[in-house]
Amino acid sequence: MLIYVIRHGQTDWNAEGRLQGQKDIPLNALGRSQAARNGERLRDLIGDAAGYSFVASPLSRTRATMELLRQAMGLDPLAYETDRRLVEVSFGDWEGHTLPEIEAIAPERLAARIEDKWSFIPPGEAAESYEILCWRIGAWLESVNQRTVCVCHGGVIRALYRLVGQMSEDEAAVAPTPQDRILRLDKQAGTFEWL
Repeated sequence: MLIYVIRHGQTDWNAEGRLQGQKDIPLNALGRSQAARNGERLRDLIGDAAGYSFVASPLSRTRATMELLRQAMGLDPLAYETDRRLVEVSFGDWEGHTLPEIEAIAPERLAARIEDKWSFIPPGEAAESYEILCWRIGAWLESVNQRTVCVCHGGVIRALYRLVGQMSEDEAAVAPTPQDRILRLDKQAGTFEWL
């Protein structure tokens, strides 16, 4: 069972190194271009997408990426589903801040995150660790029962590295999650490959 995973295109906050989490930040010009190019690449990989389900996180940057991707594939831009389980990990009170800004106000907390990035929970209501994120992404993954194209977030991809690829926590916490490539997951074989 193949799942093609695309991270949303770049936003201004990505470019500035700000933790976005669940803040609803729009794509920038580069991000829109990345989304369209990924759509062209995906069209080359799967053709007319017959038999594929399309699903995105409900945040605007993932929806815009999906719509640009589907348009580039020659498909109805709006013919896809959203799933709340695919939203990005919550960085709590740290959302909107850069790591240097956090270091200036909470150096000990940032040091704790660096020490154990996978299990660290930032301060603030509803903040999550990557381990907590895995719980909801695991539930979504169990519900996938057909070939799927998924547009999501970097944290979600980190969870998929653990759940599908059995990558270690330390590796998954820092592994690249590019915005200009496509991740092909084979759910049954437990393999993944960046295309």
